[in-house]
Amino acid sequence: MRGGVRRRGFRALAVFVASIALLAGCTSLSPKLPTKTSTPVQTGVSSSPTQTPADAAATQKYYTQHLVWKDCGGGFQCTTAEAPIDWSHPSQGAPIHLALIQKPAKGHAIGSLFTNPGGPGESGVDFVRQGTGNTSAQLQQNYDVIGWDPRGVGQSTEVKCYDDKQLDDYVYGILPGARGSAQWRAASEKETAALGAACLKNTGSLLGHVDTASTAHDLDMLRSDVGDPKLNYLGFSYGTMIGAIYAGMFPKNVGRMTLDGVVDPASSFDDLTTLQAGGFESNLKAYAQWCLTQDKTCPFRGSVSSVLSDVSALLNQVQAHPIKNSDGRLLGAGTLETAIIFPLYSTASWPALDVLFKDVANGSAKVAFELADQYNNRTAAGAYTVNTVVAFQAIDCLDYTFDTDLGHMQAQAAQLAAAYPVVGPFFSYGGIACSGWPVKPVRTPAPVTAAGSAPILVLGTTNDPATPYQQSVNLAHELQNGHLITWHGSGHTAYGRSNSCVSNAVDNYFVHGTVPASDPNC
Repeated sequence: MRGGVRRRGFRALAVFVASIALLAGCTSLSPKLPTKTSTPVQTGVSSSPTQTPADAAATQKYYTQHLVWKDCGGGFQCTTAEAPIDWSHPSQGAPIHLALIQKPAKGHAIGSLFTNPGGPGESGVDFVRQGTGNTSAQLQQNYDVIGWDPRGVGQSTEVKCYDDKQLDDYVYGILPGARGSAQWRAASEKETAALGAACLKNTGSLLGHVDTASTAHDLDMLRSDVGDPKLNYLGFSYGTMIGAIYAGMFPKNVGRMTLDGVVDPASSFDDLTTLQAGGFESNLKAYAQWCLTQDKTCPFRGSVSSVLSDVSALLNQVQAHPIKNSDGRLLGAGTLETAIIFPLYSTASWPALDVLFKDVANGSAKVAFELADQYNNRTAAGAYTVNTVVAFQAIDCLDYTFDTDLGHMQAQAAQLAAAYPVVGPFFSYGGIACSGWPVKPVRTPAPVTAAGSAPILVLGTTNDPATPYQQSVNLAHELQNGHLITWHGSGHTAYGRSNSCVSNAVDNYFVHGTVPASDPNC
């Protein structure tokens, strides 16, 4: 999220491991996985008929790399793999590098379990190092848990655009004019074009190949390189899109896959915008209800409706009169929106909103910038620890087609403002986000069926703000072998932060191959 153009939406945040308990009512529908092999396996991948002999040989070489894992502290092992910039022509150009980390199984490993926290643009290496990829003790006992930074992200060959000061201006700058006005649109388009030009200059041809399908192909290569005949995968938020597209590309290579908090590959940019605006507005209402009825430090009085009106008034106030932070940055409505959205990912973070609203009402920008900086992976000293902000935009600009027709954007803005008056306006005019991008989209949104795949678990939270529940319902229906698990709760994703009903269903599936006979409605 930045102070100017509204892009697709907000990213995944860390999720937390819950206790493991037993769950009844499940049937075993898939065989037990074979023991992990000790040499690379290229199962299910063959050369395309149109591949040149050189490309076929290059594909084989990438799929049979010998990865050397080295101790990197804390019981973790790290390594680096190579991948081609362009999987359509793997013999051409210098390879890119992919950073991996693994926590070896505490017991006898039945395979590797790849995990991804989403984004796009979040670091899978950090995700595993900081919380072992949100996996339970039972999964860590049975699997080598592996995280990787996807192409373009973090410690892998990354998208490079701006230095930290330039990125500050891009992320936190306040554009002139009212949102949607001709002045504002012109400034937005200029800013986006400048970012795209810098990304192309500093990243090179990789900028055109950080799409999700390329990442999914990397993942199949890594599966082979670690010696697994099938992919076992736990994906959160945008990580579900990596998993779903992988299943569509390599259905026969799917082992055990769980997708939690779905970004449906069939959804257009406009679909995602509308769904996410509604999701965050719904969670803001849930916070307001909790604040008024259960929170002893609630800064509001009155009704849920009056709380939402007060929040809107606060956003309008800082937009008209930005608050200067101690480091000189100005707090406008865009940054305040990020600070409000961030704690809505988890009900455990709702008390932070109390502190935020009180601080801003007192004329301070301190808490708002602290929250926004955490979301943007920015330290208090002004350094960005991961390139998430620019990777997010680079990946989206390849994965989605953005409608820049003014009439269309204005009509959608009116609809969003009417339906979701607090959050909706900030999700408008997203078509500008990639209007001046130097590389064109490579993907057309479409349903994924993954015909012939093994069973795939699809988790959905009924009041998920970032990846609304309907997307999980849709994907479970679209997949030929999808199985929906519903958690009736609020917050982003379910596994590791909900209850034993969810955690037990997922753990039994990964360890024993047990698939729920029907949605357990946790």
